[in-house]
Amino acid sequence: MPYLKINGIKAYFSGDIKRESLPVLFCHGSGGGHQHWHYQRKNLPLSVNPIVFDLPGHGHSEGNAFDKISLYREWVRSFYKTLGLNRHILAGHSMGGAIALSYALKYPENLSGLILISTGASLKVAPAILEKLQNSRIPETMLNLLYAPDAPEQLINLGRREIAKLDPSVCLADFTACNSFDIMEQLPLIKIPSLIICGSQDIMTPIKYSRFLKENLIHSRMEIIEKAGHMVMLEKPQAVTQAITNFIEEDLL
Repeated sequence: MPYLKINGIKAYFSGDIKRESLPVLFCHGSGGGHQHWHYQRKNLPLSVNPIVFDLPGHGHSEGNAFDKISLYREWVRSFYKTLGLNRHILAGHSMGGAIALSYALKYPENLSGLILISTGASLKVAPAILEKLQNSRIPETMLNLLYAPDAPEQLINLGRREIAKLDPSVCLADFTACNSFDIMEQLPLIKIPSLIICGSQDIMTPIKYSRFLKENLIHSRMEIIEKAGHMVMLEKPQAVTQAITNFIEEDLL
């Protein structure tokens, strides 16, 4: 497996760092991992270079999960610098979108674009979810929050197996980070071209979150993917990959 050392800790990633096309760094969401970007990693055009990775304490990466978005942001910054990249696009799903937005506010100089999927400028978490995680329990409703009602059964079963393997302490750290994240008033400061993607049946980060992003990010476009929930990039991979391709080819290249 390919690893980098970030601050002395092994970090897993997948991608061809020697490829000369525009890099896209894909940042997963709470309790997630690099595998959630399988279809985008596989099917994006040769004009871009997709690189996926596991945040600390997730997937194959060592270390501990963080309880602040700013700490994840600084880790992603170190990851990017260790890769030795120049201009790049940062894509994030859910918590990963919060990390991307925070990154764009502090480090806009090398960012060509943002891809914000199933996310928002504020990501408050229901107290009942935090309470269960504090008691080392994964909420029973988690699966229903992630997928649309008519998502493929195979995908639902995969999601069920993933949830069964989740470490409640990692989820608690991630959800705590999300709960304290709020940059609603700072969005107009972000001038980077942005693509906003959301599923029409997303319960965890409803469409209104994406619409707020669209209204306040100066250079942005929004794509609503019908009959998809929070895990839109897995539920409707072709539609998401096409939206990303169109954005990059029409707005960035």
